[in-house]
Amino acid sequence: MTGDSHLLPAARSLYSYMISAAPPRPKSAIAILGATGSIGQATLQVLQSLGAPWRAVGVSAHSQVEQLAEIAQSARPPLLAATCPESANRLDSKSLPQDCQLLLGPEALVEIARSPQVDTVVAAIVGSAGLLSTLAAAEAGKRVALANKEALVVAGQLVKDALGRSGGDLIPVDSEHSAIFQAIHAGAARDVSRIILTASGGPFRTWSADQIAAATVQDALAHPTWQMGRKITIDSATMMNKALEIIEARWLFDLRSDQIQVVVHPQSIIHSLVEFVDGSVVAQLSPPDMRLPIQYALTYPDRTDCPCPKMDWSAGMQLDLEPADTERFPALELGWEVARRGGSCGAVLNAANEAAVQAFLAGDLRFPQICEGCRRILDEHHYDPNPALDEIMRLDRWAREEIHRWVTAC
Repeated sequence: MTGDSHLLPAARSLYSYMISAAPPRPKSAIAILGATGSIGQATLQVLQSLGAPWRAVGVSAHSQVEQLAEIAQSARPPLLAATCPESANRLDSKSLPQDCQLLLGPEALVEIARSPQVDTVVAAIVGSAGLLSTLAAAEAGKRVALANKEALVVAGQLVKDALGRSGGDLIPVDSEHSAIFQAIHAGAARDVSRIILTASGGPFRTWSADQIAAATVQDALAHPTWQMGRKITIDSATMMNKALEIIEARWLFDLRSDQIQVVVHPQSIIHSLVEFVDGSVVAQLSPPDMRLPIQYALTYPDRTDCPCPKMDWSAGMQLDLEPADTERFPALELGWEVARRGGSCGAVLNAANEAAVQAFLAGDLRFPQICEGCRRILDEHHYDPNPALDEIMRLDRWAREEIHRWVTAC
């Protein structure tokens, strides 16, 4: 990892937009894209705890429009977005505050992300559906509190370039990348030897390969630590979530793939570690609660009291670290490969995984076939080392169609 103070903005790493000698002060007008999901709900709790001047000025939902109306009544944001037109038909305009402007369709996310009323965008939409609004926020010079790892997996170079042009900044919300971001302050960027991402191991941490091969949807959704949406919970079961985090870390911290390691930590207390060239290892620890990294992304560089629980150092505890098993969880090798190759690989892997997970949840694929399908589509695609946005979107569609054809043929 090299220092970047001498580089032009477009060539700087994303890390340079997260940490600097004089970081920007917190900005308190918040847009929550994906407000009805677990990250969105936790963000609303954080804003309530922080109090004035912190407030939600924009919120979005896809199909959970009834919950969106409830958020509108309690938080009274001036901007609302319902991105699913069919679901929006269920909205009763009388259920919304008179001072709320309702925007419809997927393009409403971009409108909110660019709005001059917004200082910070919490990018909490799952999957590639959050790409365009994240990119719009970066282009508009906003602070991006990034919970949507797929935006960097799919288009890390484009996001990096947008921040370089606009002067916006990006703070990770994923607990692992937030931990690295916090721990990395213990030294200079050039002194980082490697980072170690921790993984809970998901529901199949102790299962044999034969047991995993027979896993049901219900088995895969039984996460032992975190309460998350269905897609990300399946990603945790395959450890594809960690593969995507490897790729995200490559962009966030300007690392080579061989500088990113994964260990299994079932207690989910150590959220990740940074090793420096002198051998010192700095970790960030806290009880598993997403409100802490969310709040830190909003208030950085400041810290303030947080509503999440604190560590109880008077009680005994055991913190286990285990090597990740790439034979039982082959998704990890996909993550390192895509982090190394870059280019179009991230868009293809992400789209193939989203489509394969959807097919598994529908009962059309067996659990091991999720990674098998991703491997197949990644190998078959025509690699582009520097794809533009149009090509990224085309490859996204292509990979989904190829998974659908493969599932049909299985």
